Amino acid sequence: MSVMILKCSRLRSVFRLRTLHHHLMSSQAGSDVLFERVGSASVITLNRPKALNALNLSMIRHIYPQLKNWEKDPETDLVVIKGAGEKAFCAGGDIRAVTEAGRSGDSLAQDFFREEYILNNTIGTYQKPYVALIDGITMGGGVGLSVHGCFRVATEKTLFAMPETAIGLFPDVGGGYFLPRLQGKLGLFLALTGFRLKGRDVQRAGVATHFVESQKLAALEKDLVNLKSPTLDAVGSMLDTYQKQSSLDRDKPFSLTQHLDAINRRTTGHVFRLFEASSMEGILENLRQDGSTFAQKQAETLSKMSPTSLKITFRQLQTGAALSLQEVLVMEYRLSQSCMKGNDFYEGVRAVLVDRDQSPRWQPSSLEGVTEQFLEGCFAPLGEHDLRL
Repeated sequence: MSVMILKCSRLRSVFRLRTLHHHLMSSQAGSDVLFERVGSASVITLNRPKALNALNLSMIRHIYPQLKNWEKDPETDLVVIKGAGEKAFCAGGDIRAVTEAGRSGDSLAQDFFREEYILNNTIGTYQKPYVALIDGITMGGGVGLSVHGCFRVATEKTLFAMPETAIGLFPDVGGGYFLPRLQGKLGLFLALTGFRLKGRDVQRAGVATHFVESQKLAALEKDLVNLKSPTLDAVGSMLDTYQKQSSLDRDKPFSLTQHLDAINRRTTGHVFRLFEASSMEGILENLRQDGSTFAQKQAETLSKMSPTSLKITFRQLQTGAALSLQEVLVMEYRLSQSCMKGNDFYEGVRAVLVDRDQSPRWQPSSLEGVTEQFLEGCFAPLGEHDLRL
């Protein structure tokens, strides 16, 4: 009898522990990311406004299975994703946690990138309309949650950038796929310099599909979730309508208009492209020879970036231009693990995010020090550790 009581007591303890664990996981999901069903639409809200909705592994692990379930669910016809608060859609991944994991040898350094890229691929291959309302800061991981979906709606508050070369990383989350597919060499320019696009410029560059004034987003979301038949055409048509009703900055030219010829080509007796060269060194040489204020400014910007990151990024986009999204993500996982083993990622995070002295000590400190042999190793297959999609 006492044995039975002891067993029952143990079972109750185990049950309580499991219940508590489930409650903690649910609470974490509830605090970091929210899921809501409205009619035939499902809405994801990134809910870390104090952290600018930065993406962590817990959020990834809740969003991914939910998207897979909704994709199979006959009652879900549309997915909308947005960020909580006034400042950001998603300012990036939880870089500090990844840095700490990499230093300590924790598996998070592998798990975060692997599972984030699997989520990026899920969005890129999603079988139902997926609308990202990128109102506010949208960088890094936030780009991965939006840019591969069918529709990306920017507002006047949108701030887009891929600033990874400044922290010893590279523009991942499929950057090697979408960036080289922007007009001319614009994607390479954005990838190498971390240049920030704002408001309508995000759409004009091709990163967003639509521009809608921020004050109209609530009405837009309401109309989207109330669509009786939210097909791709119906969703696109509604977004087109809201865009036509948004006149803010409509007549303002693209901020890079006067520089696009410089980025893509410049005529001095013969035609050549400032950002088209067979090497990273070639781009810097083009910029130095050009002599314009714009070229000098870009050369100065690039001189502050990790030389390793610049060379990795140059080859990443050069290679990614001919690959599928899935192939790019496999490549980028290899690159992420190479960065985890190196110096510059940790040094960049220290200089930019931790100590904030903005004085990273890159190793090597010059482009010439980043050898072809080293680069080959960065892009080399990982065998059984490769990303599987």
